[in-house]
Amino acid sequence: MKIHQNPELLDRLAASYALGTLRGPARRRFETIAREQAPVRAAALIWQSRMSSLNELQPSAQPAPVVWTRIDNLVRADREQATQAEVRHRAIQAGGSNEGRGGWLRSLSFWRVSSAVGAAATVAAVVVGLNVRQELDSEIATLQAAPQIQYVAVLADDKAAASMLVTFDAKNKKLILQRVGNYQESADRSLQLWALPPSGGPKSLGVLSNDKLLRLTAGESDVREVPTLAISLEPKGGVPSETGPTGPVLFKGALIQKLM
Repeated sequence: MKIHQNPELLDRLAASYALGTLRGPARRRFETIAREQAPVRAAALIWQSRMSSLNELQPSAQPAPVVWTRIDNLVRADREQATQAEVRHRAIQAGGSNEGRGGWLRSLSFWRVSSAVGAAATVAAVVVGLNVRQELDSEIATLQAAPQIQYVAVLADDKAAASMLVTFDAKNKKLILQRVGNYQESADRSLQLWALPPSGGPKSLGVLSNDKLLRLTAGESDVREVPTLAISLEPKGGVPSETGPTGPVLFKGALIQKLM
């Protein structure tokens, strides 16, 4: 199958593969063809590179400090156990090789040292435990603040060239739009995002600025069961929702609910 001879089909398949919406036997077949045909492999890599920009929407994160703290605690515990074992061993040896009060005192001093080491280790464990708890609470707070992407759409022009990546963050009630094409509207025009429901007229979801990455406030009810999103070119500032698009529809694409 020479799908590279059909650029539009290849672009759609590569986009679906990168998004993860191409599944089952179709996905495995695409991977097989990609291994055999360089143009197909290149298209898949291009789309995967485009989709990797989704990482920009996620907050940066470092490996949890609690992991290294736990490792350090284990290493310290092993060292303390070895030290205490050595102290006990020396105390026993000292007690057996020295008769009378002198040997007993030396043995007692070793046990006092051992007890002091154990007490210090206990205090250190309590302090470290408190720090671990604080770090864990911080990590939980970071995870709770992370966006929850539930819907994804790639809006393309009539030549199937992707121009806008749209995601919906249900937790923060935000539509996040990222320009992935080279289109730029003139200063006296605005792009406007529309939901195209199965029934009824188009509903405006907002007017877009010239920013590369922008956010629009929206509820899940605005995108739930909406099969398609579209972007039209309108006069500066956009048009009222009830009038629907008055200018040409430049980009359109299916809104896909992401599998959790």
